[in-house]
Amino acid sequence: MAIVEVNDISYSYTGEMSVTPALSGVSLSVEKGAFVAVIGHNGSGKSTFARHINALFLPVSGKVLINGMDTQDEAKVWDIRKCAGMVFQNPDNQLVATIVEEDVAFGPENIGVPSEEIRARVDEALQQVNMIEFKERAPHMLSGGQKQRVAIAGVLAMRPDIIVFDEPTAMLDPEGRAEVLETIRKLNGEGKTILLITHYMEEALLADTVVVMTGGRITKTGTPREVFADEQALKDAGLSAPPHIELYHRLKAKGVELGECPLTIEELVEEICRLS
Repeated sequence: MAIVEVNDISYSYTGEMSVTPALSGVSLSVEKGAFVAVIGHNGSGKSTFARHINALFLPVSGKVLINGMDTQDEAKVWDIRKCAGMVFQNPDNQLVATIVEEDVAFGPENIGVPSEEIRARVDEALQQVNMIEFKERAPHMLSGGQKQRVAIAGVLAMRPDIIVFDEPTAMLDPEGRAEVLETIRKLNGEGKTILLITHYMEEALLADTVVVMTGGRITKTGTPREVFADEQALKDAGLSAPPHIELYHRLKAKGVELGECPLTIEELVEEICRLS
């Protein structure tokens, strides 16, 4: 059974289906351990969709199952939120304590985890995001990327099976973005199921599966290679491919006989060299 099952959900911010819904007929299945990137233009519904995964939002129609638990079952809400952690865009909005280790401990403390286990969870989570040496540091003394890694550690301390990242690098500089992306890749390599909401196309290339959203609907799903090979689907969604893939499409349009869509600059260079 998939760890996430989204079945034909619709959602409106007013709760009135007569109003244009933020989501309409969205269905998606995510297997345990997968890395799924959801991309779309502003207003496409991708962040609204993300908030359904840990029951922050409930669908007006349709159903969301997380590890078999229905998000509309009030008795299961806290179990769902322990299973599906969420990291938001602004790291400053997610930090609640004056010391890093206290911040990471906040979640487990609130669900009654014993003190000795909390200490073990905090150290383990900070190790996972390479922030253990900063455990006694004040969060406001950290860089943006470091703060976001502390926020991720706070989610990890809750021992989730799924982590939903809602544009976690949007407010970071390139160095901070690289730190967070490396952490996400590491966590996925360790078996965490990752759902990454992003407007950076280069980030979507790291995923196993890419989901394109347009106007509250899923309009394309496939591997990164399949999705970015479909230039028209990206244009219809108001998106642009990474520069090296844009070049690939331009060369193809001019009759250059290139192979499959390249995921990296190196792949494109190799393909061009093959023709010379």
